[in-house]
Amino acid sequence: MSDSLKKIPIKVENSGQDTATVSLYEAQKKIYPRAVKGVFNNLRILFVVGTQLLYLGLPWLQWNGRQAVFFDMVGRKFYLFGLTIWPQDFVYLAALLMCCAFGLFTWTTIAGRLWCGYSCPQTVYTEIMLWIEQWVEGDRGKRMKLDAAPMSLAKFRLKFTKHFIMLAFSLWTGFTLVGYFTPIRSLVAAIPSFGYGPWETFWMFFYGGFTYLFAVFMREQVCKYMCPYARFQSVMFDADTLIISYDEARGEPRGSRKKGADPKEQGLGDCINCSICVQVCPVGIDIRNGLQYECIGCAACIDACDDVMDKMSYPRGLIRYTTENALEGKYPEKAIPSRLKRPRVVLYSLVLLIIFTAAITSLALRKPFKVDIIRDRASLVRETDEGWLENTYIVKIINTTEQSQRFRITAEGLPGIRAKAEKPEIRVDATQTEAVTVHVEADPQYATKGSHPIRFAIQSINNPSLRVEEKSSFIGE
Repeated sequence: MSDSLKKIPIKVENSGQDTATVSLYEAQKKIYPRAVKGVFNNLRILFVVGTQLLYLGLPWLQWNGRQAVFFDMVGRKFYLFGLTIWPQDFVYLAALLMCCAFGLFTWTTIAGRLWCGYSCPQTVYTEIMLWIEQWVEGDRGKRMKLDAAPMSLAKFRLKFTKHFIMLAFSLWTGFTLVGYFTPIRSLVAAIPSFGYGPWETFWMFFYGGFTYLFAVFMREQVCKYMCPYARFQSVMFDADTLIISYDEARGEPRGSRKKGADPKEQGLGDCINCSICVQVCPVGIDIRNGLQYECIGCAACIDACDDVMDKMSYPRGLIRYTTENALEGKYPEKAIPSRLKRPRVVLYSLVLLIIFTAAITSLALRKPFKVDIIRDRASLVRETDEGWLENTYIVKIINTTEQSQRFRITAEGLPGIRAKAEKPEIRVDATQTEAVTVHVEADPQYATKGSHPIRFAIQSINNPSLRVEEKSSFIGE
């Protein structure tokens, strides 16, 4: 994959003159990120470990005798600890997606691509694969030397060990993904016989395979060429967005010097041109050339530069988080927090707050059960022994809580109308659906020919204050 982007030669003829070859794409060179230590690296480790503990650990948690987070596609309901989401609750999924979108817009406007640098799955898995690579093959210099060396038994052993561990971890991520849709404990029990269905097998290897492909081979290519976020992030940036910047006024002109030397006496800036900021960059850019769309905001260059500044006894911050306006001296950096009140941030935050508040309020006011009325179209109307007219309905009661509930069904809308269910009380177990046949009878003097609007009232016996009404119609003759 190191040559995934090949040079495509195009011959250009110039009126019989010499033929020139123009390259449309630059051949990819493998990047060997150098290990770095510092505050931002520690923060990145925290996010990598935290996100993976969350992703890999959630399927193992139990709640009321079931998997705490479980997406039951067969039963058409999602379990999120004590909350059960049904197909009728699709609006909450839409609200969640809108919250994620506007949350990302808001955060990008405030602080750039911090999501990419710390929490994006591509970044997280690439970082884990780099840890494995460094653990097996060694530091940056050793990895470069190993790749340049001819194949040998020692090199094959190291490469095989590295890829075996990486592939095993990738398959683990795929196994965990399926564990959100099929109880993960049953998946573990099926390992000895590999008793998985075709879709379970497909998604294990599909997700695991792409994790292996993207995080082991493609790495920065995904961020640079495949991720749409890198392309449209500039729309959300402005001159007050917090970004990683090189202080050109302080650092230029660059030049090497001995430790302890006064750069001003040599006519130099603080940058010693060591290129360590480039060596630690996971996407291989030089931050000293200005903000580039490839930058994922991981701040590895800040940690590296601060370490060099410490060794040279220079002030930290030659590369730092700042804004374009602050870097140009339009306001002091201590005033950066005050720039959060600008219209774009306020608008994004307001929309996010409205959506979030509406979703939470709707969830808090949601009835603990749902009702669906279906008319039995096989027999629209019939006459009873008493001479009354009867329509038949199927009433589906969905218990959205974790406790069993009992209900009573009545009908309203016509004088003397009465509803007769199969049972006087309908019991619906926790997070289950119960379908009940209900016969509704009405006096023919009121139920004349045509359709008459009626209402079904479903009342909880456990809590009489809980009552749901659903509209329907009664067919007379």
